[in-house]
Amino acid sequence: MIGPWQIALVLFIVLILFGGKKIPELMKGIGKGITEFKNARKEEDKESSKKTDKNV
Repeated sequence: MIGPWQIALVLFIVLILFGGKKIPELMKGIGKGITEFKNARKEEDKESSKKTDKNV
């Protein structure tokens, strides 16, 4: 199980590797990627339900 010390260590390493200025840009990129993934998933679900409705 991951404890608070392990999380703090990982965050500290990320801060050292990327620096304070790069972290907001990194998080913004991750957020955009997650949003695009969710939108694509919703689109796929809609297409799947349309195909199911046509076959019934």
